Amino acid sequence: MPASPKGGFLPGGTPISEAGAGDEIRTHDSLLGKHLNEANLLNKYSVSQLAELSKLSKSYISQVKKGIRPPSQRLLSALTECIQPSKPSIDYFKLFLQSRQAMGVSPKTLIFYKYMLYKFICQVDYVKVSRQSIEKYLNSIPPNHNGLATRHATFRALKTFYRWLKTEYGIPNPIDGMKAPILGKPIMPSLSQGQVLTLLDKVSNPRDKAIIALFVESGLRLAELTEIKSEDIYWESRVIKVIGKGRKEAYAPFGELSELYLRAWLIKYRPNGYDNIWGLNLFGIRSMLKRLQVETGLPCNPHTFRRTFACLLRKAGVDTMTIKDLGRWESLEMVQRYTRSVTFEDSMKHYKAPLS
Repeated sequence: MPASPKGGFLPGGTPISEAGAGDEIRTHDSLLGKHLNEANLLNKYSVSQLAELSKLSKSYISQVKKGIRPPSQRLLSALTECIQPSKPSIDYFKLFLQSRQAMGVSPKTLIFYKYMLYKFICQVDYVKVSRQSIEKYLNSIPPNHNGLATRHATFRALKTFYRWLKTEYGIPNPIDGMKAPILGKPIMPSLSQGQVLTLLDKVSNPRDKAIIALFVESGLRLAELTEIKSEDIYWESRVIKVIGKGRKEAYAPFGELSELYLRAWLIKYRPNGYDNIWGLNLFGIRSMLKRLQVETGLPCNPHTFRRTFACLLRKAGVDTMTIKDLGRWESLEMVQRYTRSVTFEDSMKHYKAPLS
């Protein structure tokens, strides 16, 4: 690789060492002026922030900031999007996040607000923004394999943010009355009982068997399962005390198979009073499931297991209201979404082709 020119590159990619006299200097001065805002932002934002905005690697951006490589058009476009027309004298975004922390929202919820709002506030004067500008921003979020789910999630974050701004500071709410992006209703994958038994056969460790069985028999969320301690298990009634969404205390049932694997694991492993019963953190459980998915080719993640919990109960004849209560859902809507495939299968039992 040839050595980089002394002084690095201008934002347009032109080596600074090529700048000559007279017209050449004026040309390069003009180029520098054209990209002055981008250059300032290049120094203003961290490598991690620029990587998130441009979806480029941190190593490449680090080299750009050091002048080793020229900024690509993709990076310049991302910087251009972040040029703010004006900046509010008060950092309402920071205050909003502080208010969520004070409310005691979960770390996951706080990350959600940071992720969904950060790029938005980089691009607009969010205090004086119009509804049309918000609609334009939402329209810039392309559909993905989940349809308009990302656009819908961004809208929810904006809605909460602007309600807070109006309540706390009397700033007009430009999103008031705006309709949320329409979400599709895909049939979400779940596992059959046979597929769950296949997963259980593939793992030899009683700990991993207990984790899979509990996910399916209890409908536990990942955070709920990760935080189980010995004193949370009520063996006689076969329930586990968990802290669910919104830090709500609740109980989750489990069956004979989960009890069998749990007892086998806890004979081998003696957690102290401060640890969970697994000897694994949240990321360790995820890694185990990812390895199992690669090995079996079956979807193997907490969301799929939770849908499987709902679908297997529905196939067994349990009504959706009872499933909602057993799975600690806030409303019936998610249970109905999860069990749509079961409803269709039930209807197919009565189907007769009209032309047969």
